[in-house]
Amino acid sequence: MKNVFGQWIFVKRLLISILGIITWPRFVWTNKSVIAGMEVLEKLPSENVVFVSNHQTYFADVMLMYHAFSAAKWKLKRGIRNPLYLLSPKTNIYYVAALETMKSGFLPKLFAYGGAVSVQRTWRESGKDVKREVNPEDPENIGKAIRSGWLITFPQGTTKPFEQGRKGTAHLIKEHKPIVVPVNIDGFRRAFDKKGLKIKKRDSRLLMKIYDPLEIDYDAPAEDILHQIMYAIRQSPEFMKVNLLHEENEK
Repeated sequence: MKNVFGQWIFVKRLLISILGIITWPRFVWTNKSVIAGMEVLEKLPSENVVFVSNHQTYFADVMLMYHAFSAAKWKLKRGIRNPLYLLSPKTNIYYVAALETMKSGFLPKLFAYGGAVSVQRTWRESGKDVKREVNPEDPENIGKAIRSGWLITFPQGTTKPFEQGRKGTAHLIKEHKPIVVPVNIDGFRRAFDKKGLKIKKRDSRLLMKIYDPLEIDYDAPAEDILHQIMYAIRQSPEFMKVNLLHEENEK
């Protein structure tokens, strides 16, 4: 059986299981993952759900979400401590990723088959500012992912903290009217390199907080929806000063 993108589901399941087995020790033994809000996942439908999150590495934070979502499928109350869920992980998970990132090597291409919805960024490419029109296939593919499962998206489109969010996320929410679940992650920047593949610091605390779904007025202006999202994922200007104080205390 194939999914909406023509990928063999059993191949995707096998790939997620293998990547899960490889990365699980990093999240449980090498570092300590704290996942709050697992009960939120258990109440969600299997389709038409969008997770909006801040972003600290290219792959590590996404992979921890895969672990958490698969553990929720198995109704494991203690999160990812018991890796039995990797025997049958959740497969209708997708995430929005920059096309140039997913084509940058063999491993990213492998991750891409695991659920990437690759899009061509309209504002930046290869470290340079650009300005281009949206590829019409990109919103269409994102819509397919939303209608068939859970989609992870990063409104800021970058791993830099407190960057301004992109209105494209709000427009997609207005169009498809999904359940929107905010997520805030922390600790990945200290534990991993920018790609999230190499370990920089062991015994780091990796935090993922899953909040209750937002009450969204889908008829509101995109700017208002975007502000609501950015506040919910703790990336609006109101939280910048709090974060700076937190980082100073950790030094």
